[in-house]
Amino acid sequence: MSAETEIALVSDTLLMFVKKSKVLPQVNDVGPEVVRSCSRKQPSVSQSATLCVMPTSTASLTLRLIAVPVLLVCISTYLHAQSARDTLTQTVRGTVVDGVTSAPLPGITVRLMGADSAVRGSYSDGKGRFRIQRLPVGRYAVMAQGVGREPVKIDNVLVTSGKELVLNISMNETFVVANEVTVTSGREEDVMITNSDMAVVSARAFNVEDTKRYAGALGDPSRMAANFAGVVGANDSRNDIVVRGNSPAGMLWQVEGMNIPNPNHFGATGTTGGPVSMLNFNVLGKSDFFTSAFPANYGNAISGAFDLRMRDGNNEKWEYTAMMGFNGLEAGIEGPLGEGGSVMVNYRYSTLALFNLIGVDAGTGGAVPQYEDINARIVLPLSDKAKLTFFATAGRSNIDFLAKDIDTTKKNFYGDPNSDLKVKYGTFWSGLRYDQVLSDATAASLTIGASGSREGVIIDTLDWISRNAFRNTDVTSSTVTISSIGQMRHKFSSATTLIGGFLVDVQNHDISVRTFIGTPREQDRRQFDSSAVLSQAYVSLRHRFTDRFTSTLGVHAQHYTLGDAFAVGPRLGLQYNLTDELSLTAGYGLHAQTQPITTYSLLTYENGTAAATNGNLGFTQAHHAVAGIDWIPTSNVRFKLEAYQQGLFDVPVTIAPSSYSGLNGGNNFGPDNQDSLVNKGTGRNVGIEFTGERFFSDGWYALATVSVFDSKYKGSDGVERNTAFNTGYAANMLFGKEWQLGQSFTLISSIRASFLGGRYLTPLDQQASQAAGQAVFFEDQAFSERQTPYFRADVRVGFRWELGSSTMEFTFDIQNVTDNQNIFLQQYNPRTNTISTEYQQGFFLVPTFRWTL
Repeated sequence: MSAETEIALVSDTLLMFVKKSKVLPQVNDVGPEVVRSCSRKQPSVSQSATLCVMPTSTASLTLRLIAVPVLLVCISTYLHAQSARDTLTQTVRGTVVDGVTSAPLPGITVRLMGADSAVRGSYSDGKGRFRIQRLPVGRYAVMAQGVGREPVKIDNVLVTSGKELVLNISMNETFVVANEVTVTSGREEDVMITNSDMAVVSARAFNVEDTKRYAGALGDPSRMAANFAGVVGANDSRNDIVVRGNSPAGMLWQVEGMNIPNPNHFGATGTTGGPVSMLNFNVLGKSDFFTSAFPANYGNAISGAFDLRMRDGNNEKWEYTAMMGFNGLEAGIEGPLGEGGSVMVNYRYSTLALFNLIGVDAGTGGAVPQYEDINARIVLPLSDKAKLTFFATAGRSNIDFLAKDIDTTKKNFYGDPNSDLKVKYGTFWSGLRYDQVLSDATAASLTIGASGSREGVIIDTLDWISRNAFRNTDVTSSTVTISSIGQMRHKFSSATTLIGGFLVDVQNHDISVRTFIGTPREQDRRQFDSSAVLSQAYVSLRHRFTDRFTSTLGVHAQHYTLGDAFAVGPRLGLQYNLTDELSLTAGYGLHAQTQPITTYSLLTYENGTAAATNGNLGFTQAHHAVAGIDWIPTSNVRFKLEAYQQGLFDVPVTIAPSSYSGLNGGNNFGPDNQDSLVNKGTGRNVGIEFTGERFFSDGWYALATVSVFDSKYKGSDGVERNTAFNTGYAANMLFGKEWQLGQSFTLISSIRASFLGGRYLTPLDQQASQAAGQAVFFEDQAFSERQTPYFRADVRVGFRWELGSSTMEFTFDIQNVTDNQNIFLQQYNPRTNTISTEYQQGFFLVPTFRWTL
């Protein structure tokens, strides 16, 4: 296809979408709310740190504004692209290191095979570095081989003209027993092998390409993980995830091995999700995700774990990234620093806030979500065997829903016409890591870091009769944590590896939640100004008895000064390869987790005296048991079946008999306000999962997952009930296809469909609600009313255009393309004494433009 034809095709496509976007509001005049504080009711404190997604009309406006610069870029780069049409090449380089110590490996052959079956290769030098220059753009399979090393194969590596491809390849020693060398088969598919070599079951590696490629993912690791078996989203408009029937609060988030707070804009203290992620895929590298029985080096979690890694910036040339979409306007830069070092910085600013600054109506009734974040990473090699790494992320967000800005004559409006809600949230984490290769068999690392979050919520209510305003709720919360993390890795032989380490988090909390009942009466719900220390230590041993049988054995211990809680948990993983294609796996782990700080700090009033009745709570603990079958019949096809059982104990429940359980925490995406708790509750999750996957090859990929499970709990009343997250089944189907139109132009598409069983809700007592003037539930019937099943389909279409020395991508994510009305929850309206049903996100269009050069 000629350059003239390509430009005509792109321009016509863009103009067509711009014209079509004018009628989108007729489909759905105002998009559903991301979080329910935007609904026409008095927001609760538990919903205070939430925000509304812009309506579809605003998405239409975003599309039109994005289309203009895209067209300008197309025209401005036309001549350059035309002259470079026959010479679209790029440099592929990187390092090859030992899988245990990260010591550089010389003499390794690295070969790349493209769609034309031509093979291009290079050798790693004395510092483990390799380079292949003038490689035609396209997709390649990377193969690394060397004497005494197990071969590594990485499929579906995308080489673009806009950015050099820098690969970091880890290789393990060839298994040796009785002086006999055994070379394992090339099962090394990049998406299968996790960064953690101690992971055996319920673990998956993912890379940046997955977050960009999957329909509905929006570049967010959490939303992307919702495609995996056993994982479902808790709410369409947020990225909280439910893993195997567990609360979203059970998740562990780590960046570069350091525990971090909620990594989302408009989050809340004690929660793990939000509407907009601060984890930018432009700076992320290959990372790990665990759903059960994770290795001993992960602790303080009973659900799942995200182990995120940032990539190194380019250490030889300066490169730039520009993006514009619903999630924000962002710019990134990376390049060399010193001798062999690199720096990478990425900044993002809210698109709607930008529109507001230039006087464009965002269509949200004056409630403009404002947020910004920055990600940075600096790598400084100190020698061939030592390096220093600095990483940091910081972000802040705020939104005001003011009664005076609400037009109640409209059919749909944002906020509550009887109250003002002001929300602020900010978070950060940063660390300095030192890595040292001590010998050919030993390596160590030490990280010193800091993290924290700050939340502020103010609710002013207008009296219905007098219309005078009075303060309803005032929330301020601040947490700062100083962390130290150490790890040592030692390789006894090609068969045995030992790792050990520690994590110490020194936390400082300052929490105040004050509610006002009329004027001037007030009550402190939380007043907590104190410190706490969470200490963790672990050791894990990996041993290969034969070339087919591998085991990992570990133990994790943790202590928390709040409640003086202590727990020790063994971890076990087994893998036996029946053939080169078929393996059996099994795993067990005993896991423990602290309670949210908002639970410890809640106050109970008795005879006018306040006391923190939850201050002595211990850990919630869980036994995880998993068994699975993994079949890889070809290099690009995988089938996996896993069965699991999780037994939870020491769960917080009320002293007096009731249906409450801490296992349902996070159901409202905010802190629980239940006092007088003890660790006497139980729960169980049992299920079976199937995954069928076709990795990207020959221009297409596919993923299908099916989970059938049961999630139950017992409160202090001894009655077994469904948890808030027990949907019974979940199925996802994902398909993606790329069409290569010449060397420089690629059409991309992806479609995803999700099917879930209906969730269980607690029915509202309308008569009691009317008497109380607020929602009152039939607590003895907790989670007994099942909703209709859930269905949602997402579509992603766009193109990637190689422009000589740069690459441009333009995509449309169409969420809930069928506009299916999925039930979220039920609300009580005190003004009308009616019970209304709130629905999940409807049809929503998200355009994105990305340019790398």
